[in-house]
Amino acid sequence: MKTKSSAKKRFKLTGSGKIKRKHAFKSHILTKKSKKRKLALTHSTLVHKADVNSIKEQLRLK
Repeated sequence: MKTKSSAKKRFKLTGSGKIKRKHAFKSHILTKKSKKRKLALTHSTLVHKADVNSIKEQLRLK
């Protein structure tokens, strides 16, 4: 079974097996967003536990 190309571009596994993602809303129309908000959107975060099984299935990890 092939992995979903969209998922493999958007998610990475951490060393402990958690799934890392980037924040949305950072690509354009940045003039109206505050510096604080843009800086917060720069950093990556972990995927919510409710979505982990779905993403693992798309990445064929499960």
